[in-house]
Amino acid sequence: MGSCCERAAQFFGPQKNTNVRISLPAVCFVWQIAMVILFGVFIRYDEESDVKLWLRFKQEHNITSDIDNDFYFRYPSFQDVHVMIFVGFGFLMTFLKRYSFGGVGFNFLIASFGLQWALLMQGWFHSLDLETGKISIGVESLINADFCCAGSLIAFGALLGKVSPVQLMVVTLFGITLFAVEEFIILSLLHCRDAGGSMVIHAFGGYYGLAISWVLYRPNLHLSKRLNGSVYHSDVFAMIGTLFLWMFWPSFNSAITDHGDGQHRAAINTYIALASCVLTTVAISSMSQKKGKLDMVHIQNATLAGGVAMGTAAEFMITPYGSLIVGFCCGIISTFGYLFVTPFLERALKLQDTCGVHNLHAVPGMLGGFIGAIVAAAATEEVYGREGLIRVFDFTGSFANRSVGTQGGFQAAGTCVSIAFGLVGGVIVGFILRFPIWGDPADDNCYDDEVYWEVPEDEETLPPVLEYNNHMIHKHQDISESNFSVEQS
Repeated sequence: MGSCCERAAQFFGPQKNTNVRISLPAVCFVWQIAMVILFGVFIRYDEESDVKLWLRFKQEHNITSDIDNDFYFRYPSFQDVHVMIFVGFGFLMTFLKRYSFGGVGFNFLIASFGLQWALLMQGWFHSLDLETGKISIGVESLINADFCCAGSLIAFGALLGKVSPVQLMVVTLFGITLFAVEEFIILSLLHCRDAGGSMVIHAFGGYYGLAISWVLYRPNLHLSKRLNGSVYHSDVFAMIGTLFLWMFWPSFNSAITDHGDGQHRAAINTYIALASCVLTTVAISSMSQKKGKLDMVHIQNATLAGGVAMGTAAEFMITPYGSLIVGFCCGIISTFGYLFVTPFLERALKLQDTCGVHNLHAVPGMLGGFIGAIVAAAATEEVYGREGLIRVFDFTGSFANRSVGTQGGFQAAGTCVSIAFGLVGGVIVGFILRFPIWGDPADDNCYDDEVYWEVPEDEETLPPVLEYNNHMIHKHQDISESNFSVEQS
């Protein structure tokens, strides 16, 4: 027994080899070749992107102009979502003083792999032709693939600076797979509505990343503490990501909604919620400091929580003032999360959340799911009209007799399913990543680009002790010094 324990300790021991010269190229080449083969076997153009099928479709439906092709309706939204995935998420990850290459570069890597795997996984679950065995893809498939990638990019935020690129590829492989399964259960089997992905994207991705981070707990991460923070220019770059995400979030929440009023309403509701969220975030951030100064961590992250929480209810008749209330509350909740909850989770649960995805994605996503459930259950024929209820909640086919109260219950159940998939899947993937074969950095070598990137010499000298900002610890004082003490609250 003793020898077994010693061998296990040696296997999971602290020895770290960050040389990924063989493992990273092998994973990239093998998995990309697998994509080529799988695409060749399964993927085909749909009737609006295949020249022969499109001409036949036009003839059958008496269409005379190519402008009626779905491409011209969906592509503007696809562009916005695509920018959010690669620019918004990428630059939001650049706040660490010595991990900007890793933040934006690894985001680029895993999103590029993830969208390919997502086209296959979502195709197998949603658009596989059982007669031909083929998956038809069009512009809406590209939007959904980007949505699928977003869940893994959110998980990346919790792991930022602590894992290798090979581990991130594994996180994405399993993350996309889990996403496709939970999305099928929530949207198809439970028949939930979740246009902006509060449940299937944000709640799942947030808890997926948090569960992995919990399993991969690093007891000596304090040895890299001097790099776990930002400098002036890294915060400016991260703010660029925030602004891209903030501006394009109405497109994100409305991209795959129904043509017409549904998409129009989703954009309006998200737009209003985001604006409201900014003001309450600034208010709480200022109030939490004795001199009223703002913390850039809050402005970069909590200002986006309103868009996350509005994802499910965006296409519902929540009313403009209802959207304002959602944004108002989420700005407060998310900012308080950065002030109090994240430090508590690290102390009490040993949960190391680099970007604070618990406060930006997990909790607002969960709240968004339950907000959607309440709004759905409260829907009336007087507000929606009979045809409106059928249109908004898709009460057709086997769901034609479903009541709005039942729909609200299923919306709440869908939120629980997404959280369960994130937590259980994250724990399983976390244990897979604990095997010492992935080239992850040691505890004293985290948050540093030099581990995996060729970094040019910097004329600036890195202060050994001074810390400008940190996503885990308050900048100028302990939480106990905050104006919001336990006694005062």
